[in-house]
Amino acid sequence: MRLQRCLILLFVAVYLLMLLGGAALKPGYSPLSQYISELGATGSAHAQVISLLGFIPVGVLAALLLFAFARTVPVRGASRFGYWLLLCEPLAWIGSALAPCDPGCPIGGSLSQSLHTLLGVFTYLGTALGLVLLASAPAIRPGTRVLWIGLAGLWLLLFVLMGLEPLHAWRGLLQRLAEWSVYSVLCISAWRLSASAPVADNAITHSRQ
Repeated sequence: MRLQRCLILLFVAVYLLMLLGGAALKPGYSPLSQYISELGATGSAHAQVISLLGFIPVGVLAALLLFAFARTVPVRGASRFGYWLLLCEPLAWIGSALAPCDPGCPIGGSLSQSLHTLLGVFTYLGTALGLVLLASAPAIRPGTRVLWIGLAGLWLLLFVLMGLEPLHAWRGLLQRLAEWSVYSVLCISAWRLSASAPVADNAITHSRQ
């Protein structure tokens, strides 16, 4: 359990360092209007450094967290499939390093941008489905089901909003709000779940007694 909590803290630290440090290294970068993946945009300043020392470590740590909690989280059947769908997130981080977006992150463009766009769509839809399926876990409370479904809805809503032209100037903020909402709930849930074995009594994914 101590290792699990260390992984959570390390993930949060590396994630924030990537966001803040990457933006600081990027001349003229705006967290409000630019996607996170633009930190590693092809040909931009320090793109390879941010991708290799930022995106990939975040993805690896996220995957390690999912594997570390696999035996502890109270899911089975469809909800366990939903749990593993959350691997879309670490895959997206690693994929963003391997297939970086073009400057400005347009929908179309180079082959790398096209792969990046497909990866983004797959990630948002896959993560949303994963959250919905988590709500089907038989061991959780009704309120927790609403939480997971609501979180999936918020995730998709912000995904749609960030792609709307009138909100172009705020798409970076919208993306960050989506990530912070989902990541914070998952990290808090994992932290509480690690409080005792096999299932934390007061975790967000609380099992019924």
